Amino acid sequence: MLTYIQEFRKYCEIAGFKNLEIDNTEGFLEEINRKKPVDVEVQFFDADIVATWQHLYFAVLNAMTAFRNRENISKSLSIETLLYTSARRQIRKAMQLVGIKPTSPNIALLIVEGKPDAVKSALSKISTCIDGQPDDSVLGLSAEKIERIKRAFTISEAQLETVMDKDGVEKAIIDLVIEQVALLATLR
Repeated sequence: MLTYIQEFRKYCEIAGFKNLEIDNTEGFLEEINRKKPVDVEVQFFDADIVATWQHLYFAVLNAMTAFRNRENISKSLSIETLLYTSARRQIRKAMQLVGIKPTSPNIALLIVEGKPDAVKSALSKISTCIDGQPDDSVLGLSAEKIERIKRAFTISEAQLETVMDKDGVEKAIIDLVIEQVALLATLR
């Protein structure tokens, strides 16, 4: 899903992949860094902890805002987005929570760049390195994934019930995770 973020004049691609087998996470990431264009920001996430594409979209918006306001924690947009996605201030904890691992069969990919052709080209090059099937459905929510996200983001039943309205539990989970993403900016 390619989206233009007008405020920052950047294009953002969010894609999902399923049935991955990554034996060596570091080697995989090194290969991606060699193949991706220099100006393109790329980050991978464990899709089983991502509360839909909206979670990543709002994380990257918050990360870009942090850079614009010179309130960023990290030195790169991709790491800053990882921090916001996890709602954690420490890179190690963020990677443990939402980063990819050899046990991650489903991943989410985020690509950010100023030109749509550069984003599409990066997606094409990166896709050749991924031993899995493109499938954006891994970004969706299931009952099992909702329980995993509730544990990861320590969302209680009371919080869920307070936020839940006619749209149901899925919207409530998304809203509560995005709220935690946004609150990271206030934790200074």
